[in-house]
Amino acid sequence: MKRVLAAVLSAAIAVSFAGCSSSPSSSGQSSSQTSGQTSGADVSSSQGTSGKGEKVYYLNFKPEVAEIYNEIAKTYQEETGVEVTVVTAASGAYEQTLKSEIAKAEPPTIFQINGPKGYVSWKDYCADLRDTDLYQHLTDKALAITDGQGGVYGIPYVVEGYGIIYNDAIMQKYFAMDGAKASSVEEINNFETLKAVVEDMTAKKGELGIEGVFASTSLKPGEDWRWHTHLANLPLYYEFQANSIDLTGDATNTIQFQNSEHFKNIFDLYLNNSTTDPKLLGSRQVADSMAEFALGQCAMVQNGNWAWSQISQVEGNTVKEEDIHFLPIYTGMEGEENQGLSIGTENFLAINKNVSEEQQKASEDFLFWLYSSDKGKDYIVNRLGFIAPFDTFGEGESPADPLAREVLDWMGREGVQTIPWNFTIFPSQTFKDDFGAALLQYAQGSKSWEDVASSVVSRWQEESAVG
Repeated sequence: MKRVLAAVLSAAIAVSFAGCSSSPSSSGQSSSQTSGQTSGADVSSSQGTSGKGEKVYYLNFKPEVAEIYNEIAKTYQEETGVEVTVVTAASGAYEQTLKSEIAKAEPPTIFQINGPKGYVSWKDYCADLRDTDLYQHLTDKALAITDGQGGVYGIPYVVEGYGIIYNDAIMQKYFAMDGAKASSVEEINNFETLKAVVEDMTAKKGELGIEGVFASTSLKPGEDWRWHTHLANLPLYYEFQANSIDLTGDATNTIQFQNSEHFKNIFDLYLNNSTTDPKLLGSRQVADSMAEFALGQCAMVQNGNWAWSQISQVEGNTVKEEDIHFLPIYTGMEGEENQGLSIGTENFLAINKNVSEEQQKASEDFLFWLYSSDKGKDYIVNRLGFIAPFDTFGEGESPADPLAREVLDWMGREGVQTIPWNFTIFPSQTFKDDFGAALLQYAQGSKSWEDVASSVVSRWQEESAVG
Protein backbone atom coordinates (compact mmCIF):
# COMPACT_ATOMS: atom_id res chain seq x y z
CA MET A 1 0.00 0.00 0.00
CA LYS A 2 2.84 2.40 0.79
CA ARG A 3 4.24 1.87 -2.71
CA VAL A 4 0.83 2.65 -4.19
CA LEU A 5 0.47 5.80 -2.11
CA ALA A 6 3.92 6.97 -3.09
CA ALA A 7 3.35 6.35 -6.78
CA VAL A 8 0.05 8.20 -6.83
CA LEU A 9 1.32 11.14 -4.83
CA SER A 10 4.51 11.39 -6.85
CA ALA A 11 2.47 11.60 -10.04
CA ALA A 12 0.26 14.25 -8.47
CA ILE A 13 3.03 16.61 -7.48
CA ALA A 14 5.81 15.87 -9.97
CA VAL A 15 6.08 19.54 -10.82
CA SER A 16 9.09 21.79 -10.31
CA PHE A 17 9.06 25.52 -9.75
CA ALA A 18 10.18 26.28 -13.31
CA GLY A 19 7.62 28.37 -15.12
CA CYS A 20 5.41 28.74 -12.06
CA SER A 21 3.32 31.86 -11.78
CA SER A 22 3.48 33.88 -8.63
CA SER A 23 -0.28 34.24 -8.69
CA PRO A 24 -2.04 32.65 -5.74
CA SER A 25 -3.47 29.26 -6.60
CA SER A 26 -6.00 27.31 -4.63
CA SER A 27 -8.60 24.82 -5.73
CA GLY A 28 -11.24 26.20 -3.44
CA GLN A 29 -11.96 22.19 -2.89
CA SER A 30 -11.28 19.48 -2.56
CA SER A 31 -10.34 18.92 -1.00
CA SER A 32 -11.86 21.48 1.07
CA GLN A 33 -14.84 22.04 -0.64
CA THR A 34 -17.98 23.10 0.91
CA SER A 35 -19.33 26.33 2.29
CA GLY A 36 -17.55 27.50 5.39
CA GLN A 37 -16.85 30.48 7.57
CA THR A 38 -14.76 33.40 6.45
CA SER A 39 -11.62 34.33 8.29
CA GLY A 40 -12.26 35.19 11.88
CA ALA A 41 -15.87 34.02 11.69
CA ASP A 42 -15.16 30.41 12.51
CA VAL A 43 -12.63 30.57 15.27
CA SER A 44 -12.12 27.92 17.90
CA SER A 45 -9.84 29.41 20.49
CA SER A 46 -8.92 27.38 23.52
CA GLN A 47 -8.13 29.99 26.12
CA GLY A 48 -4.50 29.23 26.74
CA THR A 49 -2.78 28.49 29.99
CA SER A 50 0.83 28.27 28.86
CA GLY A 51 1.60 31.99 28.72
CA LYS A 52 4.96 31.16 27.12
CA GLY A 53 4.38 32.26 23.57
CA GLU A 54 3.60 28.65 22.66
CA LYS A 55 0.42 29.60 20.88
CA VAL A 56 -0.61 27.81 17.69
CA TYR A 57 -2.83 29.42 15.08
CA TYR A 58 -3.98 27.04 12.33
CA LEU A 59 -5.61 28.52 9.22
CA ASN A 60 -7.76 25.64 8.02
CA PHE A 61 -8.47 25.05 4.32
CA LYS A 62 -11.32 22.55 4.78
CA PRO A 63 -14.67 24.11 5.76
CA GLU A 64 -16.46 20.76 5.82
CA VAL A 65 -14.36 19.57 8.78
CA ALA A 66 -14.06 22.87 10.67
CA GLU A 67 -15.91 21.61 13.75
CA ILE A 68 -13.64 18.57 13.98
CA TYR A 69 -10.56 20.79 13.98
CA ASN A 70 -12.18 22.84 16.73
CA GLU A 71 -12.49 19.64 18.79
CA ILE A 72 -8.88 18.76 18.02
CA ALA A 73 -7.75 22.17 19.27
CA LYS A 74 -9.66 21.71 22.52
CA THR A 75 -8.34 18.19 23.05
CA TYR A 76 -4.76 19.26 22.41
CA GLN A 77 -4.98 22.11 24.90
CA GLU A 78 -6.47 19.83 27.54
CA GLU A 79 -3.60 17.39 27.04
CA THR A 80 -0.70 19.84 26.71
CA GLY A 81 -1.84 23.22 27.99
CA VAL A 82 -0.91 24.81 24.66
CA GLU A 83 -3.48 27.16 23.15
CA VAL A 84 -4.58 26.34 19.61
CA THR A 85 -6.74 28.72 17.59
CA VAL A 86 -8.44 27.46 14.42
CA VAL A 87 -9.72 29.83 11.76
CA THR A 88 -11.47 28.34 8.73
CA ALA A 89 -11.59 30.09 5.37
CA ALA A 90 -14.74 30.05 3.27
CA SER A 91 -14.84 27.75 0.28
CA GLY A 92 -12.84 29.24 -2.58
CA ALA A 93 -11.45 32.04 -0.41
CA TYR A 94 -8.38 30.49 1.20
CA GLU A 95 -5.76 32.56 -0.61
CA GLN A 96 -7.68 35.76 0.06
CA THR A 97 -8.09 34.84 3.72
CA LEU A 98 -4.43 33.90 4.06
CA LYS A 99 -3.36 37.25 2.62
CA SER A 100 -5.51 39.04 5.17
CA GLU A 101 -4.59 36.91 8.18
CA ILE A 102 -0.86 36.70 7.59
CA ALA A 103 -0.59 40.49 7.62
CA LYS A 104 -2.03 40.72 11.15
CA ALA A 105 -0.06 41.19 14.35
CA GLU A 106 -0.88 37.58 15.32
CA PRO A 107 -0.71 35.72 12.00
CA PRO A 108 -1.25 32.01 11.35
CA THR A 109 1.59 29.82 12.57
CA ILE A 110 0.38 26.93 10.40
CA PHE A 111 -1.10 27.41 6.94
CA GLN A 112 -1.45 25.47 3.70
CA ILE A 113 0.06 25.93 0.27
CA ASN A 114 -1.36 24.64 -2.98
CA GLY A 115 1.56 22.66 -4.37
CA PRO A 116 4.62 24.17 -6.05
CA LYS A 117 2.75 27.24 -7.29
CA GLY A 118 1.52 27.90 -3.79
CA TYR A 119 5.10 27.74 -2.56
CA VAL A 120 6.19 30.32 -5.12
CA SER A 121 3.48 32.64 -3.80
CA TRP A 122 4.29 32.09 -0.12
CA LYS A 123 7.98 31.17 -0.01
CA ASP A 124 8.77 34.27 2.05
CA TYR A 125 6.68 32.79 4.86
CA CYS A 126 7.53 29.08 4.63
CA ALA A 127 9.88 27.67 7.26
CA ASP A 128 12.30 24.87 6.38
CA LEU A 129 10.71 21.68 7.73
CA ARG A 130 13.48 19.21 6.88
CA ASP A 131 14.37 18.63 10.56
CA THR A 132 10.81 18.28 11.84
CA ASP A 133 9.50 15.00 13.21
CA LEU A 134 6.55 15.09 10.83
CA TYR A 135 8.79 15.22 7.76
CA GLN A 136 10.97 12.42 9.10
CA HIS A 137 7.92 10.15 9.12
CA LEU A 138 6.65 11.07 5.64
CA THR A 139 6.32 7.80 3.73
CA ASP A 140 8.10 9.14 0.67
CA LYS A 141 10.27 12.22 1.14
CA ALA A 142 9.98 12.98 -2.59
CA LEU A 143 6.37 13.96 -1.98
CA ALA A 144 7.29 17.12 -0.09
CA ILE A 145 7.59 20.59 -1.58
CA THR A 146 11.29 21.44 -1.83
CA ASP A 147 13.42 24.18 -3.31
CA GLY A 148 15.87 21.87 -5.07
CA GLN A 149 18.58 22.72 -2.55
CA GLY A 150 17.58 20.46 0.32
CA GLY A 151 15.01 22.69 1.97
CA VAL A 152 11.53 21.30 2.72
CA TYR A 153 8.72 23.86 2.76
CA GLY A 154 5.48 21.91 2.44
CA ILE A 155 4.42 18.48 3.71
CA PRO A 156 1.43 16.64 2.18
CA TYR A 157 -1.01 15.51 4.82
CA VAL A 158 -3.70 13.50 3.05
CA VAL A 159 -4.32 11.34 -0.01
CA GLU A 160 -7.76 11.87 -1.53
CA GLY A 161 -9.77 10.69 -4.49
CA TYR A 162 -12.81 11.83 -6.43
CA GLY A 163 -15.18 10.50 -9.03
CA ILE A 164 -18.91 9.94 -9.42
CA ILE A 165 -20.43 8.83 -6.13
CA TYR A 166 -23.49 6.64 -6.61
CA ASN A 167 -26.24 5.15 -4.46
CA ASP A 168 -26.23 1.44 -5.27
CA ALA A 169 -29.75 0.90 -3.87
CA ILE A 170 -31.15 3.20 -6.58
CA MET A 171 -28.91 1.67 -9.22
CA GLN A 172 -30.04 -1.86 -8.38
CA LYS A 173 -33.65 -0.75 -8.59
CA TYR A 174 -32.92 0.58 -12.08
CA PHE A 175 -31.05 -2.53 -13.24
CA ALA A 176 -34.08 -4.65 -12.32
CA MET A 177 -36.34 -2.65 -14.64
CA ASP A 178 -37.41 -3.90 -18.04
CA GLY A 179 -35.30 -2.43 -20.80
CA ALA A 180 -32.50 -1.19 -18.52
CA LYS A 181 -29.45 -0.15 -20.53
CA ALA A 182 -27.14 -2.14 -18.25
CA SER A 183 -27.56 -4.96 -15.77
CA SER A 184 -24.83 -3.95 -13.33
CA VAL A 185 -22.52 -1.08 -12.46
CA GLU A 186 -19.59 -3.14 -13.75
CA GLU A 187 -20.98 -2.70 -17.27
CA ILE A 188 -20.68 1.08 -16.96
CA ASN A 189 -17.05 1.55 -17.94
CA ASN A 190 -17.20 4.28 -20.60
CA PHE A 191 -19.10 7.45 -21.39
CA GLU A 192 -21.35 5.87 -24.01
CA THR A 193 -22.76 3.37 -21.52
CA LEU A 194 -22.95 5.94 -18.72
CA LYS A 195 -24.91 8.31 -20.96
CA ALA A 196 -27.33 5.60 -22.05
CA VAL A 197 -27.97 4.52 -18.46
CA VAL A 198 -28.32 8.08 -17.11
CA GLU A 199 -30.73 9.22 -19.82
CA ASP A 200 -32.85 6.10 -19.38
CA MET A 201 -32.91 6.65 -15.62
CA THR A 202 -34.05 10.23 -16.21
CA ALA A 203 -36.92 8.93 -18.33
CA LYS A 204 -37.86 6.59 -15.48
CA LYS A 205 -37.12 8.92 -12.55
CA GLY A 206 -40.73 8.82 -11.38
CA GLU A 207 -40.59 5.04 -11.06
CA LEU A 208 -37.21 5.27 -9.37
CA GLY A 209 -38.50 7.84 -6.89
CA ILE A 210 -35.82 10.42 -7.64
CA GLU A 211 -35.92 14.04 -8.78
CA GLY A 212 -32.93 13.64 -11.08
CA VAL A 213 -30.09 11.24 -11.72
CA PHE A 214 -27.39 13.73 -10.71
CA ALA A 215 -27.38 16.19 -7.85
CA SER A 216 -27.34 19.91 -8.62
CA THR A 217 -24.37 21.15 -10.62
CA SER A 218 -23.40 23.82 -8.10
CA LEU A 219 -22.22 26.90 -9.99
CA LYS A 220 -22.52 29.61 -7.37
CA PRO A 221 -19.23 31.55 -7.33
CA GLY A 222 -16.90 29.88 -4.84
CA GLU A 223 -18.93 26.67 -5.04
CA ASP A 224 -17.91 25.69 -8.58
CA TRP A 225 -14.54 24.02 -7.86
CA ARG A 226 -15.93 20.59 -8.78
CA TRP A 227 -16.04 21.72 -12.41
CA HIS A 228 -13.33 24.34 -13.02
CA THR A 229 -10.76 22.30 -11.12
CA HIS A 230 -11.70 18.67 -10.58
CA LEU A 231 -13.59 18.00 -13.79
CA ALA A 232 -11.17 20.09 -15.86
CA ASN A 233 -8.30 17.97 -14.57
CA LEU A 234 -9.37 15.01 -16.72
CA PRO A 235 -9.29 16.50 -20.24
CA LEU A 236 -6.12 18.42 -19.41
CA TYR A 237 -4.42 15.34 -17.99
CA TYR A 238 -5.13 13.51 -21.24
CA GLU A 239 -3.90 16.52 -23.26
CA PHE A 240 -0.61 16.67 -21.38
CA GLN A 241 -0.20 12.92 -21.76
CA ALA A 242 -0.98 12.82 -25.49
CA ASN A 243 1.46 15.65 -26.22
CA SER A 244 4.20 14.38 -23.89
CA ILE A 245 4.17 17.70 -22.04
CA ASP A 246 6.91 18.14 -19.47
CA LEU A 247 5.01 19.29 -16.39
CA THR A 248 8.20 20.74 -14.96
CA GLY A 249 8.77 23.18 -17.80
CA ASP A 250 7.32 26.20 -19.53
CA ALA A 251 5.26 24.05 -21.90
CA THR A 252 2.43 24.21 -19.37
CA ASN A 253 2.14 27.98 -19.83
CA THR A 254 -0.22 27.36 -22.75
CA ILE A 255 -2.90 24.76 -23.43
CA GLN A 256 -4.98 23.80 -26.44
CA PHE A 257 -7.94 22.44 -24.46
CA GLN A 258 -8.06 19.89 -27.23
CA ASN A 259 -10.37 17.64 -25.24
CA SER A 260 -12.91 20.36 -24.52
CA GLU A 261 -15.66 18.32 -26.19
CA HIS A 262 -15.03 15.53 -23.69
CA PHE A 263 -15.47 18.00 -20.86
CA LYS A 264 -18.67 19.14 -22.53
CA ASN A 265 -19.88 15.52 -22.82
CA ILE A 266 -19.99 14.89 -19.10
CA PHE A 267 -20.87 18.46 -18.11
CA ASP A 268 -23.93 18.38 -20.39
CA LEU A 269 -24.89 15.02 -18.94
CA TYR A 270 -24.77 16.54 -15.46
CA LEU A 271 -26.79 19.62 -16.51
CA ASN A 272 -29.48 17.79 -18.45
CA ASN A 273 -30.13 14.96 -16.00
CA SER A 274 -30.01 16.59 -12.59
CA THR A 275 -32.42 17.68 -9.90
CA THR A 276 -32.19 21.37 -10.86
CA ASP A 277 -32.97 23.45 -13.93
CA PRO A 278 -29.65 24.68 -15.40
CA LYS A 279 -30.84 28.30 -15.27
CA LEU A 280 -31.04 28.08 -11.46
CA LEU A 281 -27.56 26.71 -10.85
CA GLY A 282 -26.01 30.07 -10.04
CA SER A 283 -27.51 29.85 -6.55
CA ARG A 284 -26.69 26.21 -5.82
CA GLN A 285 -23.96 25.24 -3.36
CA VAL A 286 -22.05 22.00 -2.89
CA ALA A 287 -23.95 21.47 0.37
CA ASP A 288 -27.20 21.49 -1.62
CA SER A 289 -25.87 18.77 -3.90
CA MET A 290 -24.72 16.59 -1.04
CA ALA A 291 -28.02 16.97 0.78
CA GLU A 292 -29.90 15.89 -2.34
CA PHE A 293 -27.75 12.77 -2.53
CA ALA A 294 -28.03 12.02 1.18
CA LEU A 295 -31.82 12.33 1.05
CA GLY A 296 -32.13 9.96 -1.90
CA GLN A 297 -33.35 12.65 -4.28
CA CYS A 298 -30.74 11.63 -6.85
CA ALA A 299 -28.61 8.61 -7.65
CA MET A 300 -25.23 10.21 -8.39
CA VAL A 301 -23.03 13.18 -7.55
CA GLN A 302 -19.49 14.11 -8.52
CA ASN A 303 -17.34 14.64 -5.44
CA GLY A 304 -14.51 13.15 -3.41
CA ASN A 305 -14.11 10.93 -0.39
CA TRP A 306 -14.22 14.02 1.86
CA ALA A 307 -17.93 14.20 1.06
CA TRP A 308 -18.73 11.42 3.51
CA SER A 309 -18.60 13.87 6.41
CA GLN A 310 -21.37 15.85 4.71
CA ILE A 311 -23.50 12.90 3.61
CA SER A 312 -23.44 11.28 7.04
CA GLN A 313 -24.42 14.49 8.83
CA VAL A 314 -27.44 15.42 6.73
CA GLU A 315 -30.56 15.24 8.88
CA GLY A 316 -32.86 12.57 7.47
CA ASN A 317 -30.05 10.85 5.55
CA THR A 318 -31.46 7.76 3.81
CA VAL A 319 -28.35 6.41 2.09
CA LYS A 320 -26.84 3.34 3.73
CA GLU A 321 -23.07 3.07 4.03
CA GLU A 322 -23.00 -0.19 2.11
CA ASP A 323 -24.75 1.48 -0.84
CA ILE A 324 -22.19 4.29 -1.33
CA HIS A 325 -19.63 3.64 -4.07
CA PHE A 326 -17.51 5.38 -6.72
CA LEU A 327 -17.49 5.32 -10.51
CA PRO A 328 -14.71 6.99 -12.52
CA ILE A 329 -15.67 10.15 -14.40
CA TYR A 330 -16.05 8.97 -17.98
CA THR A 331 -15.90 11.61 -20.71
CA GLY A 332 -15.53 9.63 -23.94
CA MET A 333 -11.74 9.38 -24.10
CA GLU A 334 -10.31 6.46 -26.03
CA GLY A 335 -9.34 3.58 -23.74
CA GLU A 336 -11.24 4.94 -20.74
CA GLU A 337 -12.56 1.47 -19.95
CA ASN A 338 -9.41 1.07 -17.84
CA GLN A 339 -9.68 4.47 -16.19
CA GLY A 340 -9.87 4.71 -12.43
CA LEU A 341 -10.58 7.51 -9.96
CA SER A 342 -8.69 10.79 -9.77
CA ILE A 343 -6.37 10.32 -6.79
CA GLY A 344 -3.70 12.56 -5.36
CA THR A 345 -3.05 15.53 -3.12
CA GLU A 346 -2.83 19.27 -3.61
CA ASN A 347 -2.47 20.82 -0.19
CA PHE A 348 0.64 20.91 1.92
CA LEU A 349 1.21 22.00 5.50
CA ALA A 350 3.56 24.94 6.00
CA ILE A 351 4.81 26.70 9.12
CA ASN A 352 5.21 30.46 9.22
CA LYS A 353 8.92 31.27 9.55
CA ASN A 354 8.13 34.85 10.54
CA VAL A 355 6.56 33.98 13.89
CA SER A 356 8.66 33.37 17.00
CA GLU A 357 10.84 30.28 17.36
CA GLU A 358 8.62 29.20 20.25
CA GLN A 359 5.53 29.37 18.06
CA GLN A 360 7.26 27.52 15.23
CA LYS A 361 8.28 24.73 17.62
CA ALA A 362 4.81 24.64 19.18
CA SER A 363 3.33 24.32 15.68
CA GLU A 364 5.71 21.48 14.82
CA ASP A 365 4.78 19.67 18.03
CA PHE A 366 1.05 20.10 17.42
CA LEU A 367 1.26 18.66 13.91
CA PHE A 368 3.36 15.71 15.00
CA TRP A 369 0.94 14.99 17.86
CA LEU A 370 -1.94 15.04 15.39
CA TYR A 371 -0.27 12.50 13.09
CA SER A 372 1.46 10.27 15.64
CA SER A 373 -0.37 10.13 18.98
CA ASP A 374 -3.22 7.72 19.57
CA LYS A 375 -5.69 10.56 20.10
CA GLY A 376 -4.44 12.52 17.13
CA LYS A 377 -4.51 9.54 14.78
CA ASP A 378 -8.00 8.68 15.94
CA TYR A 379 -9.12 12.13 14.80
CA ILE A 380 -7.27 11.76 11.48
CA VAL A 381 -8.64 8.32 10.67
CA ASN A 382 -12.07 8.17 12.28
CA ARG A 383 -13.22 11.78 12.35
CA LEU A 384 -11.46 13.53 9.47
CA GLY A 385 -11.39 10.37 7.36
CA PHE A 386 -7.91 11.14 6.00
CA ILE A 387 -5.70 8.61 4.26
CA ALA A 388 -2.43 9.87 5.75
CA PRO A 389 0.96 9.42 4.00
CA PHE A 390 3.00 8.86 7.19
CA ASP A 391 4.62 5.71 8.56
CA THR A 392 3.19 6.48 12.01
CA PHE A 393 -0.02 4.84 10.76
CA GLY A 394 -0.15 1.05 10.80
CA GLU A 395 -1.88 -1.20 8.29
CA GLY A 396 -5.09 -1.19 10.30
CA GLU A 397 -5.13 2.57 10.77
CA SER A 398 -7.03 3.74 7.73
CA PRO A 399 -10.46 5.40 7.51
CA ALA A 400 -13.46 3.12 7.86
CA ASP A 401 -15.93 5.38 6.08
CA PRO A 402 -17.31 4.00 2.79
CA LEU A 403 -15.79 6.56 0.44
CA ALA A 404 -12.28 6.26 1.91
CA ARG A 405 -12.58 2.49 1.58
CA GLU A 406 -13.60 2.96 -2.03
CA VAL A 407 -10.53 5.09 -2.74
CA LEU A 408 -8.28 2.45 -1.19
CA ASP A 409 -10.05 -0.25 -3.20
CA TRP A 410 -9.61 1.60 -6.50
CA MET A 411 -5.95 2.28 -5.68
CA GLY A 412 -5.37 -1.45 -5.32
CA ARG A 413 -7.09 -2.59 -8.52
CA GLU A 414 -4.86 -4.20 -11.13
CA GLY A 415 -4.86 -2.77 -14.63
CA VAL A 416 -6.60 0.45 -13.60
CA GLN A 417 -5.19 3.82 -14.66
CA THR A 418 -5.44 6.32 -11.82
CA ILE A 419 -5.79 9.94 -13.00
CA PRO A 420 -3.20 12.13 -11.22
CA TRP A 421 -4.05 15.56 -9.89
CA ASN A 422 -2.51 17.83 -12.50
CA PHE A 423 -4.55 20.81 -11.36
CA THR A 424 -1.70 21.79 -9.06
CA ILE A 425 -0.24 23.44 -12.17
CA PHE A 426 -3.38 25.40 -13.08
CA PRO A 427 -2.17 28.99 -13.40
CA SER A 428 -4.21 30.74 -10.69
CA GLN A 429 -7.41 30.96 -8.73
CA THR A 430 -8.43 33.81 -11.01
CA PHE A 431 -8.27 31.45 -13.98
CA LYS A 432 -10.50 28.97 -12.16
CA ASP A 433 -12.99 31.62 -11.11
CA ASP A 434 -13.24 32.91 -14.69
CA PHE A 435 -13.69 29.36 -15.96
CA GLY A 436 -16.49 28.81 -13.43
CA ALA A 437 -18.21 32.03 -14.46
CA ALA A 438 -18.07 30.96 -18.10
CA LEU A 439 -19.56 27.57 -17.22
CA LEU A 440 -22.45 29.27 -15.44
CA GLN A 441 -23.11 31.45 -18.50
CA TYR A 442 -23.06 28.33 -20.66
CA ALA A 443 -25.48 26.52 -18.33
CA GLN A 444 -27.82 29.50 -18.43
CA GLY A 445 -27.67 29.69 -22.23
CA SER A 446 -25.90 33.05 -22.53
CA LYS A 447 -22.53 31.74 -23.77
CA SER A 448 -21.73 29.16 -26.44
CA TRP A 449 -19.46 26.21 -25.72
CA GLU A 450 -17.05 27.48 -28.36
CA ASP A 451 -16.74 30.74 -26.43
CA VAL A 452 -16.18 28.84 -23.18
CA ALA A 453 -13.41 26.73 -24.71
CA SER A 454 -11.78 29.76 -26.31
CA SER A 455 -11.81 31.71 -23.04
CA VAL A 456 -10.24 28.79 -21.18
CA VAL A 457 -7.30 28.77 -23.60
CA SER A 458 -6.79 32.55 -23.56
CA ARG A 459 -7.23 33.02 -19.81
CA TRP A 460 -4.83 30.15 -19.07
CA GLN A 461 -2.11 31.84 -21.13
CA GLU A 462 -2.83 35.28 -19.66
CA GLU A 463 -2.73 34.05 -16.06
CA SER A 464 0.39 31.96 -16.70
CA ALA A 465 2.13 35.16 -17.79
CA VAL A 466 1.25 37.05 -14.61
CA GLY A 467 4.26 37.70 -12.44
